Amino acid sequence: MVWRGWRLGATAGVAMLAAFCASGPERPEVIRTASDPGPLPADRYDYTPQDYQRSRQASALLIRQCMANRGHRDFPLDPRYPSDPLVATAVSTDYGALDLDTARRWGYGWDPAKHPAVRPKGRRMTNAEYADWPACNADASRHLMQGIDLKRDWLYASRRAIEVDKAVKRDPRLHAAWGVWSRCVAEQGFTRYPDPVAAYTDDAWQRESDGNTRHTQRERATAVADVTCKRRHHTAELWHAVRAQKQAADITRHRDRYTAGLQALRTYRANIAEVLRKLGQGPAPVVERQ
Repeated sequence: MVWRGWRLGATAGVAMLAAFCASGPERPEVIRTASDPGPLPADRYDYTPQDYQRSRQASALLIRQCMANRGHRDFPLDPRYPSDPLVATAVSTDYGALDLDTARRWGYGWDPAKHPAVRPKGRRMTNAEYADWPACNADASRHLMQGIDLKRDWLYASRRAIEVDKAVKRDPRLHAAWGVWSRCVAEQGFTRYPDPVAAYTDDAWQRESDGNTRHTQRERATAVADVTCKRRHHTAELWHAVRAQKQAADITRHRDRYTAGLQALRTYRANIAEVLRKLGQGPAPVVERQ
């Protein structure tokens, strides 16, 4: 399975972010392959990588406490499963490939030496521990979600993003921009993809279980053409502008719901901070997106 950073086409959206909220010892690593064009209006209402990291710390402490109460006194903070699961890697760019140097060297993948798969640092759980772990994991999740209306408010912006991105895909300006980009790539001798996401996700790149590619000559050449055409025709900038406009309009239409979603996120952050304070990790500043 390959986690993709964009929501267009999308499977990702809520499913990806909901997965972040579940406590667990092994989760996708996030690799930044290129800088995004800038912040978007909905960013401040959304779950962040910092939220994910802090929730993992808090969950681990709660789970360890619960496991101790069940008789597992030396349960590790960062355990491995009894057998190793698939570890996927999330690629966090919303616009496909953007960095020319990365495209030349790694195509639509990345340097595995710089981004090794993240593995738990603790020992494996025993079978007896693993039998009790799901209940403790669920208890930890409930603790962190106290005071939050999960159905109505939790990650509201992420749920709306699915509908907003459908509107983005229908926008004639973006269709025109993708058409120009597509012709540009085809004129250099490569496949005429309908959009940059299709180029990035082409099965021809034969992604491994971690999401990385084979870095073949054809892949790298295609990625270079892709990025070059984006730069030449300002594809990502226009795409970003359309997304920003659609998000801003949606926030205006649903201001109360977005505000409630942001309050739920703040409650979640406060619950995490309280756990970290009580169980010994100490406070850490939370920078909220503006």
